[in-house]
Amino acid sequence: MRNDILKILINEEEINQSCQKLGEQITKDYNNKQLVLVGLLKGCQPFLGDLSKRIDTHLEIAYMRASSYTKKERSKEITLLKDPTISIENKHVLIVEDIVDSALTVQKVIKEFKKLKPLSVEVVTLIDKPSGRLIDFVPKYVGHIVPNEFVVGYGLDYNEYYRNLPFVGILKQKIYKGE
Repeated sequence: MRNDILKILINEEEINQSCQKLGEQITKDYNNKQLVLVGLLKGCQPFLGDLSKRIDTHLEIAYMRASSYTKKERSKEITLLKDPTISIENKHVLIVEDIVDSALTVQKVIKEFKKLKPLSVEVVTLIDKPSGRLIDFVPKYVGHIVPNEFVVGYGLDYNEYYRNLPFVGILKQKIYKGE
């Protein structure tokens, strides 16, 4: 599986350092506030787990599934497959994403969450790919900015594979283009 990776962009140590730094900032910003982390499945799982261990304030964790990808390409149609299991009314919501690329998914999730009357809705992402944006959006908390490459690992997948890699790397084109 590692032979499918062209280049490692973010290694394990860099991921750990980012989780620590983001956790410290989130602790500072949300101390003594009602915070709900909402992870967007499936890709958020490693990041949410590592990040939440580094946030030193009371918080709740919920999950939902939002999808903007078909088997091989991004779709402009966003599907919300599960609502949060915890009430977010009068609480601060922090959406946890593995990657913000087009930003269409987070835009739709934020719009839906605002209907539920939270005090605030922000986004934390391990990976930001601003060159992939289809709309104007900047996440509040960003771990790493990556180039416009097909990245996998640490929750990010290609057809459900590669999520278990402990790093983020560029997938070789021959894998996803069938060369």
